[in-house]
Amino acid sequence: MTRPTTLADFAKRLRSSQATTQMSKMGVAQFRIEILAGLTVALALVPEAVAFAFVAGVDPLVGLYAAFMVGLITALFGGRPGMISGATGALAVVMVALVADHGPQYLFATVVLMGIIQLLAGVFRLAKFIRMVPHPVMLGFVNGLAIVIFLAQLEQFKMPDGLGGHEWMTGMTLWLTLGLVAGTMALIYLAPKATKLVPAPLAAIGIIAAIVIVLDLPVPRVSDLASIEGGLPSFAIPDVPFTLETLKIIFPYAFILAAIGLIESLLTLNLVGTITGKTGGASKESLAQGAANVVTGFFGGMGGCAMIGQSMINVKSGGRTRLSGTSAALFLLAFILFASSIIEMIPLAALVGVMFMVVIGTFAWQSFGVLRRVPISDALVIILVTGVTVAEDLATAVVVGVIVSALVYSWNAASRIHAKVRPSESEIGARVYEIEGPLFFGSAGSFIELFDPENDPDTVILDFMNSRVVDHSALQAIEAVADKYQDAGKRLQLRHLTPDCHRLLSKAGQLMIDMDDDPDYLVAVDYDIKTGRLGSE
Repeated sequence: MTRPTTLADFAKRLRSSQATTQMSKMGVAQFRIEILAGLTVALALVPEAVAFAFVAGVDPLVGLYAAFMVGLITALFGGRPGMISGATGALAVVMVALVADHGPQYLFATVVLMGIIQLLAGVFRLAKFIRMVPHPVMLGFVNGLAIVIFLAQLEQFKMPDGLGGHEWMTGMTLWLTLGLVAGTMALIYLAPKATKLVPAPLAAIGIIAAIVIVLDLPVPRVSDLASIEGGLPSFAIPDVPFTLETLKIIFPYAFILAAIGLIESLLTLNLVGTITGKTGGASKESLAQGAANVVTGFFGGMGGCAMIGQSMINVKSGGRTRLSGTSAALFLLAFILFASSIIEMIPLAALVGVMFMVVIGTFAWQSFGVLRRVPISDALVIILVTGVTVAEDLATAVVVGVIVSALVYSWNAASRIHAKVRPSESEIGARVYEIEGPLFFGSAGSFIELFDPENDPDTVILDFMNSRVVDHSALQAIEAVADKYQDAGKRLQLRHLTPDCHRLLSKAGQLMIDMDDDPDYLVAVDYDIKTGRLGSE
């Protein structure tokens, strides 16, 4: 028998219904935000993709197709929802010589091979090494990339000179463009105070575009870059000879492009992760980037990777899921197929204003304060990576930054090697050297200088309780010290070796140690280097 509905039951059901309705409304609101964020990103992608296509020396549609295909695949399967990928300047500058010397078909073949290399990096989980990038390098990367984005926008202040080149704007055109850029930036800053129904960048682009179109202001528009009208990309195997000679041509470019693409994508992944509070996904992102570039190469695109500027636009417009990146790619395709005439009317000043706000939001302004507080070596790394990013490219800057950071660390670690000398408590007349600090290639020379075989007693004990034997140089250093004591007719013991040190010494084959004597090092271990015998205290 069904129990009658009481007033309490009715109230409970009403609260449940209200909660469900609220959750539904929140879902609809987030859906709207994601779609509008994607539209904003798509608008910002157009001039970037066209400009990078020009840099690489290919047709603008090649850049637009790459932005669509790479953006769609990585949005659906990438390691970090909210990231935006497409054709980038970091890749375009590498492609220039290839296209100039061999033509677009070799570029498409290179992009396919680039994707295969990135897929292999994902399969073998090589992306995890991005964790080794120190924080000063990340700060330098962010600052350098913000400067690069800013400098790239300056090209929009040039106009054709009628002789096949470009010259800087002057007169009324310049002042109108600067005013529209400033107006766009002001609207992006003020719009959230008025309403959050529409992402501020999208609202600013719409208002500035309406003003320019209605008043017919004489300023450059998207149509002045190139026509973006086109059809669907079609599948085609790159028209290149399938020979070893072709592989020799494209492999160096493919490897460099794959490395640059992965580095920029993984650093962007980390940066977006700090904003959205997400972690992981590096290998998944590598696989998605690789698959996207393989597909793009077969469909006539110039390849791509993550775009930090557009990713920041998306995240700060509220895009947090895969829907925003997916919708950005689909909007871009819709622009190419159906709305090219409308998009080409948008003033470039509005898009430049959006990117200038991205620069302001991307640059790590706190790094100026950090420079005064961190060690001078870290401050120099931040400045160095920033400079190399602007002068060369992102991949070179990151590699240089990691190498310099590693050298600084090695130098600091090497300076920590020292020994406390004391009489042995367990063996009368023996002297104990308590080694402190890591023993590796950087500290091997200082380690050898710690000892005095001529004046030491007949029995000397090297206690490694507070040290680690790290590499082959460390083994060689121990051998060198052992030879000195052996030549002096004195007895040397190694004590408190950790399991990894023990494995290194045994693997090297120079110091014969009986692993069965104390395999887990549950007690202290003595190794007599003269007699080759291992015993316990």
